[in-house]
Amino acid sequence: MDKALSSAKPQSRLKPDPWSVTALMISLVVLAPIVAVGTLALFPSENIWPHLLATTLPRYLGNTLVLMAGVGLLAALVGTGAAWLIARYEFPLARWFEWLLLLPLAVPAYVGAYALVDLLEYAGPVQTALRAAFGWEGARDYWFPEIRSLGSAIIVLAAALYPYVYLLARAAFHEQSGASEEVAMSLGQGALQRLRRIGLPLARPAVAAGTAIVMMEAVNDFGTVDYFAVQTLTTGIFSTWLEGNNAGGAAQIACVVLLLVICLVTLEKISRRKARFFNQGGRHRAISRKRLRGGWALLATLGCALPFTVGFMIPAGTILIHALARAELWADPALYKAAWNTVVVGSLAAFLTVTGGLLLVYGVRLSGRTLPRLLQPITTIGYAAPGAVLAVGILLPLATFDNALADFVLGLTGFDPGLILTGSSFALVLAYFVRFFAIGQGAADAALERVSPSLSMAARSLGRRQGQVLKEVYMPLIKGSIGSALLLVFVDCVKELPATLLLRPFNYDTLATRVHDQASLENLSDAAPAAIFIIVVSLFAVILLARANRTNF
Repeated sequence: MDKALSSAKPQSRLKPDPWSVTALMISLVVLAPIVAVGTLALFPSENIWPHLLATTLPRYLGNTLVLMAGVGLLAALVGTGAAWLIARYEFPLARWFEWLLLLPLAVPAYVGAYALVDLLEYAGPVQTALRAAFGWEGARDYWFPEIRSLGSAIIVLAAALYPYVYLLARAAFHEQSGASEEVAMSLGQGALQRLRRIGLPLARPAVAAGTAIVMMEAVNDFGTVDYFAVQTLTTGIFSTWLEGNNAGGAAQIACVVLLLVICLVTLEKISRRKARFFNQGGRHRAISRKRLRGGWALLATLGCALPFTVGFMIPAGTILIHALARAELWADPALYKAAWNTVVVGSLAAFLTVTGGLLLVYGVRLSGRTLPRLLQPITTIGYAAPGAVLAVGILLPLATFDNALADFVLGLTGFDPGLILTGSSFALVLAYFVRFFAIGQGAADAALERVSPSLSMAARSLGRRQGQVLKEVYMPLIKGSIGSALLLVFVDCVKELPATLLLRPFNYDTLATRVHDQASLENLSDAAPAAIFIIVVSLFAVILLARANRTNF
């Protein structure tokens, strides 16, 4: 592939070519916020690290670790169990549940948190019905679990994120050979024994990868833990920066978060470093799915229906009821202004992200230079870094540059231009670019790999330049993958909350910030229309994902 993309004319290794320079510049833009966070943490204007270490940091860290472990464990159990049922058994609605179990991805976790509290709080329909049914007059007459708690945050996040584990585990179970399953059955192994001794060991790399993604998303979450009053490292960044007015302390907490994420990714890779599974021969016999009957069929159906109900039906249904209850809210001009802002910044960020990923991959392969090739895998760290961390690394350097530029223009012309970068949506678009660059890069890399090298060679022999080869040969063949990447990045931008809250300009709302602002004021009805917009947009991406990963039975 590299040779096919290389120029027909030999080039000096010392002379920089435009493609290599482009790839290098894109890599530096993606990595700059991470470097900025580290620099701010090491050289703060006011070092409050000893104070943080003695007071709030242990609580932030403890809650974060419990949240990560709880969400990861619950999501792994639910996702793996559902994947095993779908891959191994036939039962009522199994074909529907295969893609219905992906729908919780369309509901942001913070929306699920708002819906759960609205449903289960003291004035909600559940407790109201219980008091009416049993004649209870007040909260002292009965016990009910605390809704705004760490346990509720774990349940909500696991219900929203388990599809990551389910998707990867299901693919792993489907790829396993039927021979090993038949051998185990001939030796008298039951269903649970086959799962424990054959299915899970072979699918462990996929389950570990999905669980790692879930735990990273749990660390990144702000809306859910903030609504449930759970103090984590992410909420600590917000409180230290915005309430304590200490950017250095926020950067130091951000470094702790980043260290956690790096440790998590490292452990995930170590756990599956030596795990290998090879199919003997180019083909293997697929596992025949066993039809369940009676009580077992009912249990399997309920086992798949429960996570789908908790992760999608309850939050989406609750939000829809609120949205329909007050139709006048749909005419609010602020709603459509927030929707327009979301479309503008999301579309721009998606275009720049996917284009940048394509240029990086193409430039690295075309140039063959060592430095861009080494930087390419590192550029994916933005996806692992929480949005709040990136916000710290982006806003503070940009604010310093903005102030210096404004002072320079003012001294030169007498005109104050204001904050050009941080006073606009530029910082927000940059954060989205860095955060979701891995999606654009991964899609471009996978798409270019599928194109035959002979096509590029033929185009170069006909006199096409390197840019023309990309435009006229590759783009028509990879436009489907690029379009899917654009949609996925756009949806992620729509749902992103922590970075948006910290980097948005004054009086600049998106759908995500509008939902958060209204729900935090206990105005779920006002937040419902914007939440519906987010869910509907996200559904398109989930449907696309379901079609791309559809399995033939």
